[in-house]
Amino acid sequence: MNYWLVKSEHFKYPWAQLVKDKKAVWDGVRNYEARNNLRAMKKGDLVFFYHSNANPIGITGIMKIVREAYPDFTAQNPDSKYYDPKSNSENPRWFMVDVKFVRKLKRVITLDELKQHADALGDMALLRKGNRLSINPVSKEQWEYILGLE
Repeated sequence: MNYWLVKSEHFKYPWAQLVKDKKAVWDGVRNYEARNNLRAMKKGDLVFFYHSNANPIGITGIMKIVREAYPDFTAQNPDSKYYDPKSNSENPRWFMVDVKFVRKLKRVITLDELKQHADALGDMALLRKGNRLSINPVSKEQWEYILGLE
């Protein structure tokens, strides 16, 4: 099993919506490195849901991958804000996964708090200066350490 952290902007897809929906399509990823991370996700992998551009900014809950990467249909829909005219069904550029709500954390673990534990979290991608990727790998040790902060 692998572990991940995905970022969602509060106004685009809030945690409360996933709690309500129970299951969601994770689409609209338009960065190649983030896409490659998404394609590496496997069924059963666990994922931290991280709210960016929120108050507070931080990890709010846990999701599980329930369907591995498949072509992102929004890339081929001219009416979608995620449309990419260079992507097609024969050669898709972009992919999505299906996620399922697992549980809410006991409290939000804020970005500021994570930064205070930077030594223990080592090279965690989220804490790297300039990292703006929406999908990041998390090591098992980082995962367990963060859960210990609850």
